[in-house]
Amino acid sequence: MLNKEQIKEIIPQREPFLMIDEVEEYVPGESCTAYKNVDKEEWYFKGHFPGNPIMPGVLITESLAQAGAIAILSMEENKGKNALFGGIDKMKFKKMVVPGDRLKLEVKIIKRKGPIGVGEAVATVDGKVAAKGELTFAVV
Repeated sequence: MLNKEQIKEIIPQREPFLMIDEVEEYVPGESCTAYKNVDKEEWYFKGHFPGNPIMPGVLITESLAQAGAIAILSMEENKGKNALFGGIDKMKFKKMVVPGDRLKLEVKIIKRKGPIGVGEAVATVDGKVAAKGELTFAVV
């Protein structure tokens, strides 16, 4: 289990854009299971949407990407580097994510060639799929 401070030792994101609260497990270069506790005080709920707060799909996607970055950037040869989006494919949003939800973020690296790779990403709340798709990344 990694806490926020340990997560910050692997990925460069910082508050308010650090979208992972804890990591349950990870295998460098292979996978990561992490969590985002969706709090009613999140900065984006002020405008998305007043009176009906819903976590934006792009931020669910970013949360998944950060989980994938844990898997990739924890590899010895990638320490101190960054993982950038190269593409988002087949991303589907199935369930609204709202304050009080605990978003489970699971990413499995399914392809890697040099600095480019693809992760299969699934976000769930209480076992129900909120979003899923493939994320392409480039390590720089």
